[in-house]
Amino acid sequence: MAWEGAAIGLLDLDAFFASVEQLDHPDWRGRPVIVGGSPQRRGVVSTASYEARRYGVHSAMPSWQARRLCPDAMWTTGHFERYRELSRRVMAIVGDETPRVEQVSVDEAFFDVTPGRYSREDPIAICRRIQRRVLDLGISCSIGLGVNKTVAKIASERDKPRGLCVVRNAQTQAFLAPLPVEALSGVGPSAARGLRALGVRSLGELAQADLVRLRRAVGSQAERLVARAAGLERSQVSMACHQARPKSVSNERTFAHDLCRREELEAAVIHMCALVGPRLRKRGLRADELTLKLRFDLDHTRTARRRLARPTDDERMFGPTALELLDDVWSEGTAVRLVGVALSGFDRAKAEQLSLFMPDGTPMTRDGSDGGGRRRLVEVEDSIRSRFGADALTRGSDLRLREALSDTVGNNHDGTG
Repeated sequence: MAWEGAAIGLLDLDAFFASVEQLDHPDWRGRPVIVGGSPQRRGVVSTASYEARRYGVHSAMPSWQARRLCPDAMWTTGHFERYRELSRRVMAIVGDETPRVEQVSVDEAFFDVTPGRYSREDPIAICRRIQRRVLDLGISCSIGLGVNKTVAKIASERDKPRGLCVVRNAQTQAFLAPLPVEALSGVGPSAARGLRALGVRSLGELAQADLVRLRRAVGSQAERLVARAAGLERSQVSMACHQARPKSVSNERTFAHDLCRREELEAAVIHMCALVGPRLRKRGLRADELTLKLRFDLDHTRTARRRLARPTDDERMFGPTALELLDDVWSEGTAVRLVGVALSGFDRAKAEQLSLFMPDGTPMTRDGSDGGGRRRLVEVEDSIRSRFGADALTRGSDLRLREALSDTVGNNHDGTG
């Protein structure tokens, strides 16, 4: 059958981190593998191999629970440079087939193989060739192929691992209609509860829902949800999307033991700021809003947000604000297991100088730092860490945290939505 309409694929690398570890450790192949932090230090599972998933282990599960479910698993904290290297090779394979490749994470990418746009070849044949070439690297991928991103995303999850789920144009509505509303990316627990309160449980029901009632439940996204549920979304695969300006840049860490004393919390907050700052500078971003996040246990999290006096990318400038927010979300003696810091408000950041001088009279630059030593010091520190690793320079406050840090790699995120 000739393909009709757009052909959008989503490539999803199967249990990517764990698969790479099995590739690099031949004796681990066929055995349960868990990439994550230590159960003894409040680690969290990043990825579990399919062998480990049979025991009920999944991403974001506390490592102690994963250890209990699968005591014989092989554990590693991960080798992220190696993962990025293989990710680049996979994306190059997809790029050989079409210039329209939108990488959305280290292990996922949308691609456009609509016939006649860049090739006259059948889209299914292209997907199969991509899968074969990825398999030649020693890892595998699953691909969903449909008329838009929504269908491709859902289809990619249907037949993992090594699956190729194809949904042709004429099959789209029948494919979507019986699925629960949670199958749509972006429909979280809160939105799903609102939809169920209206009697909307499936995508077929969502596609037929009354827009007036729907707006009361989910707000301005009502029309878009209906279009996606009906298979009418018109997707554009953007070559530059994965390089787009994020809406936030954040870091958070879970600690091996609870932090209860103020000096510990302050050290943790400064540590998170010191992780975010270099990432802002690397991307050429300045932010004017800071969010502090504290998690007390698995069910209780509090956040506080504040606008900064001026846009900045310097943790020495926004760090004091993060410390001030502590009193809004924490009281002395309360146990804290996770600390996170996020910077946002890039679109509002103004290029003009708001003041010519720092409070101490030091000349100020456009980025909100001083015109001389402070900025040069920051740039030298970034250069040293880039060349010799993040631990090449350590602040005194970090020494207080050395025993408290979990060995789960810190959750650092560039949020785009």
